[in-house]
Amino acid sequence: MPTLHLQDVHLTRGITPVFTGLQLELTEDRIGLIGNNGAGKTSLLRLLCGLEAPDQGSIHIDGMDIHQRDGRLKRSQRIGMMFQNPDDQIIFPTVEEELALGLPGLKKREALQKAREFLAQRGLSDWAQRAISALSQGQRQHVCWLTLLLAGPATLLLDEPYASLDLPGQARLAHDLDQTDRQLIVSTHLLDHVRTYPRVLWLDQGQIRADGNGPDVCAAYEAHVRQLIAEAAHPAKAPHLAEGSRSTETAHPAQGAAPLTQIGRASCRERV
Repeated sequence: MPTLHLQDVHLTRGITPVFTGLQLELTEDRIGLIGNNGAGKTSLLRLLCGLEAPDQGSIHIDGMDIHQRDGRLKRSQRIGMMFQNPDDQIIFPTVEEELALGLPGLKKREALQKAREFLAQRGLSDWAQRAISALSQGQRQHVCWLTLLLAGPATLLLDEPYASLDLPGQARLAHDLDQTDRQLIVSTHLLDHVRTYPRVLWLDQGQIRADGNGPDVCAAYEAHVRQLIAEAAHPAKAPHLAEGSRSTETAHPAQGAAPLTQIGRASCRERV
């Protein structure tokens, strides 16, 4: 699996800090990103694929800085990202043209032929010349996934990939993800899709709140959300609940599990 390394990464938008001194090494074949809206999940993915550059620090893939010349070339070959909104990603007017976009080393005719063959293999021959504008949001999302899959990068970054999909679409994508041998980094609010992953990061306002195995980190995040709901429902008890929440979140996140920042990972560190 590729190794992605973030060293002392700082990112600011306007006057708002997004990350301050972020340090991560990502080597697992399946990594989930969870957390509330605005936690930094999409920003992390954009940094990893080079859509944003850190104000300070560095990002390496297999030892090469992705913002140096050689690193940029390697990045384009090794990392691909699927956006949350397919309309931010799709460029061409037909499905086959969009899929061919992921094959830049081929002549246009050859790329289109490979795109048609790929669609046929998946029982989607009738999609080849369909207009993107005639597709539903979920179908457009599926086109983005197929384009990424056909392009073949070693690391796939997926930002809320299930958000636009109906239940059959979610099941189809989940099956594809289970079958692929590529490294996956998936940001999602649907925890069941990453609960079995060997590593999940819980982000909170640009900090790594927890880093560990999927079952324990997801359980800790769910417990935290339940605590917030309880506090909102009973504001008069909020101080008492908040005290209990701190104890639960930092000492016993999942019925006797290790502290949040150490869940399932001996080397985890809390970043404050």
